[in-house]
Amino acid sequence: MDKNEVKYSARKRWVFFGLPFTFTVYNVGDDLLTIDTGFLNQQENDCYMYKINDAKLSRSLFERMFGLGTVTCYTGDTTDKVIELKHIKDSVEIKDYIVKASEAARIRRRTVNMQNITADLDDVDPLDLM
Repeated sequence: MDKNEVKYSARKRWVFFGLPFTFTVYNVGDDLLTIDTGFLNQQENDCYMYKINDAKLSRSLFERMFGLGTVTCYTGDTTDKVIELKHIKDSVEIKDYIVKASEAARIRRRTVNMQNITADLDDVDPLDLM
């Protein structure tokens, strides 16, 4: 199986009735999250999975009524610190997949997420560190 194979492909939908009348497509794979937007002026935004630190699922009343959700990914990417997959179907499965795939990608790359590691250095004797 190709590592860059797309596992989930979702189209941004209108909240009302859940209709896919937009030109935004989200592709989620083992190593890459890609967002394609636009009809006349197209943009493609990529984020490597190992850069995704956390993912959050939010579902408004109308999203729940039409089986949709919004997945918010918090990344260490330089261009986009927050990536939103707005109004997508199968949002619970996609969020769970992103969390697992991002952790697996960090393990494969031997990358450690050190963004939230803190230490209280007031109680540490510098001579003990030598």
